[in-house]
Amino acid sequence: EKVAADTSRMVLSPMPGLVVAIPVVVGQEVKTGETVAIIEAMKMQNILKAERDGVVKAVGAKAGDPVAADDVLVEFG
Repeated sequence: EKVAADTSRMVLSPMPGLVVAIPVVVGQEVKTGETVAIIEAMKMQNILKAERDGVVKAVGAKAGDPVAADDVLVEFG
């Protein structure tokens, strides 16, 4: 039986698309509700916000990158 990875400290791409912007950097403090990524899919921009306060540990994509559903965009430490 597979154990699901803990994704509670990650912002995942909700769908395949293109990264428009990742307006955070490693080490930056982020507050709940702050924009951490913008993805374009089907000509619509999807703004992804932090679901918790935290410090950015890793950024998994940059503007212009294609992403698949569930790709890790931002990880908090």
